Amino acid sequence: MTSTFPNVSINTERLVLRPLDEDDVAALAAMMNDEQVAAWTSVPQPFTEDGARTWITEYAPTERTEGRGLDFAVTEFLTQRLVGVIQLGKTNWHVRSTELSYIIAPWARGEGYASEAALVTARWLFSDLKFERIELRTAADNTASQQVAQKIGCISEGVLRNACIARSRAEDGTWTDVRTDFIVWSLLPEDLEGVGDQPADGFTSFDDWN
Repeated sequence: MTSTFPNVSINTERLVLRPLDEDDVAALAAMMNDEQVAAWTSVPQPFTEDGARTWITEYAPTERTEGRGLDFAVTEFLTQRLVGVIQLGKTNWHVRSTELSYIIAPWARGEGYASEAALVTARWLFSDLKFERIELRTAADNTASQQVAQKIGCISEGVLRNACIARSRAEDGTWTDVRTDFIVWSLLPEDLEGVGDQPADGFTSFDDWN
């Protein structure tokens, strides 16, 4: 049984999910420097183009080939513009389980891209790779991310108290770590029955960046 994600692309009517490539460096760096991405993820700030290039050429390929996860660039079908990232991580091939995270560029929010990309990824995992569980973790105050989880059919399983580090910008412009709770969500194959591509948007915490 496989223990490595295939190097594939997935399409919806509006989106193409494909491997990150070096042409994404500038757009990825710009997206990661957004205020809300900084607040709700562990992405280093400021996020440089060198950091984006390292992620694309070293981190993401290693995660895939060593079986830990997979990173998708989420792009618009018509314009090919980068609108976000879907990341799979903490994968357990014996249990057939993985953790799903998402970030959407600030200019693309409100279009339902996060739920659309997450949903097609989940369907691909369940149908093609025979996964049995997808897990999401959202910071307690990250309501946008929680709405995405609900839209794609996730079930809230509980709260990991004090398990998340978010960030708050101080008056001098610096970022300060703020400890908060994680809400744990799960998605099983049967949870997708009757779930459609409903509009939602957001981003969730990313772990183990670079």
